[in-house]
Amino acid sequence: MRLPKLRQALAGTLAAALLVGCGTSVASDTTPTTSSSSATTSVVATDGTTVDDALADNVEVETGDISYDEADAVAVTLSGSSADSDSDAVTSEDGTVTISAAGTYVLSGDLTGQVVVNSTGDGVVRLVLDGATITSSTTSAINVVDAASVVVVLADGSSNSLADAAAYDDTTAEAPTGALYSTADLTIGGTGSLKVTGNANNGIVGKDGLVITGGTIDVTSVDDGIIGKDYLAITDGTITVDAVGDGIKSDNTEDAGSGFVLIQGGDITVTTQDDGIKGVQVLVAAGTIDVAESNEAMEGSLIIIDDGDIELHSADDGVNVSTSDDSAATDGQGGMGGGMEADTSLHLVINGGTLEVWSSGDGLDSNGYSTITGGDIVVYGPTTDGNGALDVNGAFEITGGTLVATGSSGMLVAPSTDSAQGWLATALSGTAGAGSEVVITDADGTEVAACTIEKDSASVVFSSADIEQGATYTVTVDGTSTEVMAGVAPAGGRGPM
Repeated sequence: MRLPKLRQALAGTLAAALLVGCGTSVASDTTPTTSSSSATTSVVATDGTTVDDALADNVEVETGDISYDEADAVAVTLSGSSADSDSDAVTSEDGTVTISAAGTYVLSGDLTGQVVVNSTGDGVVRLVLDGATITSSTTSAINVVDAASVVVVLADGSSNSLADAAAYDDTTAEAPTGALYSTADLTIGGTGSLKVTGNANNGIVGKDGLVITGGTIDVTSVDDGIIGKDYLAITDGTITVDAVGDGIKSDNTEDAGSGFVLIQGGDITVTTQDDGIKGVQVLVAAGTIDVAESNEAMEGSLIIIDDGDIELHSADDGVNVSTSDDSAATDGQGGMGGGMEADTSLHLVINGGTLEVWSSGDGLDSNGYSTITGGDIVVYGPTTDGNGALDVNGAFEITGGTLVATGSSGMLVAPSTDSAQGWLATALSGTAGAGSEVVITDADGTEVAACTIEKDSASVVFSSADIEQGATYTVTVDGTSTEVMAGVAPAGGRGPM
């Protein structure tokens, strides 16, 4: 996307044609007074509108050190259902290899069984996977029962794999729930590769904090892909998740400042039948994210995007800002009034980066408030009138960046009228087919912007620094022109809440 010409040439599935509706609304101009929630679940606990500000109010991310001295490392050779090692801290019995003290352990070879970490003392347990394959027929592949913290290092040039059983012998509440499972703070890094297969439940589970700093990690699971309870932080690495449940998530909805997904780098691809990236907070500061398939692609009570290259595909909402407490959920027709009040604890903030959304439900959906201060945003929204490319219950302020949102017109939502940056919103005179070009010209006939619609659409919302609030523009689609005044919702709209 670029100004003054906005051109998108992405391939996509053509959607069915739709009838033009007139249910347009302008988001409420009421500014939220707080971004905190007093509820005991889904606690946002921050007024931050940047990733750094939000992190300052959250629990501290503990990142383990992947470096180690090879001279001090303990070699553990896996073979069959046992292991050989010179260390008294390594024992092997009936297919279970147990590590009981802090230190660095280099695991290589094939094990039919499980590696258990049970270190009750202080110090880091560092597991260096160097050509290690661990497959269990009864439980998880690696189970950290106790440790001050654990670091899994993927040795340079190594290929490693972990696979759990399709059904666990132990199904009690204390039993592991993932192929790689840790009750302690867990860091995964290095430059090697790791394939994780969750045959019974999840792929990687950190019941405290989980940090990924590098490596090529491929997770396949019958439920969730990668879970960090207090937080899941990704700073680097190439991560691919194919999950039936949620792809990447943090699930502590009870403790203030916890339950956040932080992405500061890396190359992430998620395919899931449920939510792609999910947390109480979803904070994106950098990196490349591709949610190739999902129900809802990105979900949280607070979502902040400062930078990054993001593409989201969803069967329902692309970006969904809502509470994780189902009893308090207010998901609905944002900006349409009728009792759909904005939740002051919910906020979507986009400060930069590129964001492209392909959704069958709402494109950008906030049950609270939305703020766009920068970035290049393109939304290819729904083709049915029960949803909209934009859906905001409260104030929807734009102060910078570029926004192009196309989709159905029945739930057409426009930004707040007092937004610092100008915007246009219009229902089209008919359905524009995929591949149609939208051209926006000013009163002098000068082209301001143009874009190619990649899905059938009946409405357009556009905002950029080139749009002057109160000025008149012409929106032309396939030779049919409509005059639009910037900052004014189309006739027939229901107006603010």
